[in-house]
This record gives sequence, structure tokens and C-alpha cells, in this order.
Amino acid sequence: MRKTIKILFLLACWTLSLPVSSAAKAGSISFIRDAEIENIIALYSKPVFEAAGLAADNVEIYLVNDSRLNAFVAGGQKLFIHTGLLQRARTPEQVIGVIAHESGHIAGGHLSRIRQKMKGVPAESIIGFILGGAAAMAGEAGAGAAIMFGGQEAAQRSLLSYSRMEEGSADQAAIKYLDDIGISSRGLLEFFEILKRDEVTKTSEQNPYIRSHPLTGERVNAIRAHVEASPYKDRKLGKEYRDMHNRMRAKLDAFLLSPAHTLRLYPVGDNSIPARYARAGAYHKDGRLEQAIMEVDSLIAEMPDDPYFHELKGQIYFENGQLDEAVISYEKAVELKPNTPLLLLGLGRSYLEQNDPAKLNQAIEMLERTVHNDKEYAFAWRQLGIAYGKAERMAESSLALAEEAFLQRRYKDSQFLANRAEQGLKVGSREWLQAQDIRLTSERLLKKK
Repeated sequence: MRKTIKILFLLACWTLSLPVSSAAKAGSISFIRDAEIENIIALYSKPVFEAAGLAADNVEIYLVNDSRLNAFVAGGQKLFIHTGLLQRARTPEQVIGVIAHESGHIAGGHLSRIRQKMKGVPAESIIGFILGGAAAMAGEAGAGAAIMFGGQEAAQRSLLSYSRMEEGSADQAAIKYLDDIGISSRGLLEFFEILKRDEVTKTSEQNPYIRSHPLTGERVNAIRAHVEASPYKDRKLGKEYRDMHNRMRAKLDAFLLSPAHTLRLYPVGDNSIPARYARAGAYHKDGRLEQAIMEVDSLIAEMPDDPYFHELKGQIYFENGQLDEAVISYEKAVELKPNTPLLLLGLGRSYLEQNDPAKLNQAIEMLERTVHNDKEYAFAWRQLGIAYGKAERMAESSLALAEEAFLQRRYKDSQFLANRAEQGLKVGSREWLQAQDIRLTSERLLKKK
């Protein structure tokens, strides 16, 4: 039987004109995906999860494309982090502090009855429900959450609310985890101070993080007292973490803010790596190809073995239709970081879009490697299905498209496509068994509706 679908960062794919490579939309709600940012968040999270006694591979992290400063857990071990939080956080320790606090909720079993009911509900339905977009998720069991829970507004209050006792417990767990891994809790304290400032300056609506995590002076004082007494109070992560963090913020700013706003934040004359990175993205978003490439080339000249600079250059060329140049850049990115799904996908798509029969097998190889490293990447399965179709490998094309449909929970389509794949595959082969598995599981899930 197929395992329960585990979706990491992305549910369905929509290519953006930015190196935050793709997003899944639910109404106006989206999740973003980017190879570099995923790597950074994984580095931040893994030691915290291990300190909390959580298996890092079992915690699903989703980056929500939303400017508000927020993070929360729901639906079992699903952690949602808003891009607004990453953009506002000035240090890696601030983000790690939030992750530690949310891990405390998971490890402490603080998920409410509604949160527990959401276990197994797709992440886009959870975020849609929380942000008011559940009605957009037609055909999903999770879309009926508001009715099931007795009214969306009341359910949201219950879903988003922790008790003071639970908040205090998560705080204590967080500072223990941070002590265990030798990181100062000052970042968590600074994050809470940012929230308090927001409460003073914003009167139109309460900060969503405070709405879900009631912030009291007692909690802030307890963390401050711990920081002052801790042997780690002034310990900071190394320069490489700060560099990564500043690059992440620059990338998010460049592609989530307007070009004019980005260029005000990172003006010409600031020759730091984050500033040039941000300007490259802003120029690309603004259609200024030559200036974008000049900025990226300056970064590559300084750091020629950085795969993400080559990735950005490849994406800029790809989205401007210069496929030969895109291939060169993506090939270098893959050479430097060979098993990263998003880099493999970028190269595979570049080969595919060249429409050169001589490159078709290379496209298939890259896309096969993509799904091998990320089996739940629906958009990659679609690209592989297209590539197989161009190579007239129709049974394999149907199988890849069946995988895409299944991941998107289009079970009628996945049943039909898997059945068609079975007819053309060798009985008993791995691919035939894969198709049969999709078909039978789709049939079972359709009967449950």
C-alpha cells in the first residue's frame, strides 16, 4: 500500500518569476520553495528537533508566502513559517528560537482537539482554513473543516489558541533545547520583543503570532532571566550562519517586494553579497536582464563555487528564453550540488524546453533524478511525464502523470492514468507494480468520499 502523502514545502507547483522557485496556490495563499532557503531552514531546524526528541525527517516544514510575522504548528508534526517572519528576523538565533518554541508545542503534545483532527488534512487546506481560504479547496475533506468544527470563526479561535500554561511550557522547553545545543535564548527573547513593539505600533489588527501564542510580561521576564543566567547568553552562531541568514532575507525581499522597494533597501553602492544578490533579483523581476546578469556575474566572480548563484543565473536566462545560457548555468549548479531536486529540475526543464531531440535523454535523466530525490514533487512528475511523452514512452508518461495526479489528490485522474500505464508496462516490473499501487490506492480513496 502507498504511504500517507508527506508533502514538504510544496503541494502543487506554479513557477514564479523569481528564484524562490515555485509555489502552491490555494486562492490567494501560497507556499514557496527554494533550494537555498530549504537548506538554511533545515540547518536551523535539525539540531532543535533532535534536542526535542523529534525525528527531523518526520517534521514537515512549510514556508507560507505571507508578509505577516507568524509561525504555528497544526495537523500533527507540521510546522508553518511565514516568509514575513524570516524577513523580519535579523539573526539566525531569532528564527531558531521560534522553531524551538514551536517544537516545544509538538513535543509537549499541546495541539488542541481541532489541531489533532487536522492530522492528515493537506497542508494547503490547513493554511487556507486558518487564513480564511478554506472554501477555495474544493473537493477536499479539509475544506469542510469550518462546518465540521461548528463554524470557521469559532474553530479558528480554538485552533489558534494556546493556554498560558502551554505557552509557558513551550518557552521552558525551547530554552532547554537551545541550552542543549549551545545556542543563546537571546534570539527568542529578541523575537518576543519585536512582537511587543508590534503590539504598540499596530492598532488595526492583532499580530497573528500573538493571537495564537498569547504573550505576557511574565513569559518575557522569565526568558530574560534565563538569558542573563545562562552560560550561553552571549554566544552567537558563526559568521557563516549570519551570512546565510542575510542572503535568505535578501532573496526573499528581492522577490516578494517590489523592485523599487528592494532597491531602496539594497541601494547601488552597497557592494555586500546580500545587496548584490537582492539587486540581481530585483532587476530580473523588473525586466532589466543586463543589470541582473551583471550583478550575478559579480557574485560568481567572488564565489565561483556557490551553486545558488549559478542557479539564479540559470533561472534568469531560462525565464528570458535564453535556454542555451540557462543550461550552462544549471549544469554548473548541479555539478556543485548534484542531488538537489530543484537544481536538477531547473536543468531538466532547460534541456526539455530546448526541444532538441539530442537533449531529450538528458532531460529525462535529470527529471528522473529529481523525483528520485523528491518523490512527492508533483510538478517534477508532470515535467517527467511530458519528457517521456516527447520520447514516445507513453506508458511511462502515463505513470508519471498518475503520480502527479495522486499527489494533487485528483484520484479519478490518477486511477485512470495508472490503469492506462499498467496496460503498457511489463507485468510484474517495478513500474507496473507502482502503477497498480497508485490505481488501487486511488480506488480506495475514491470509495471513502
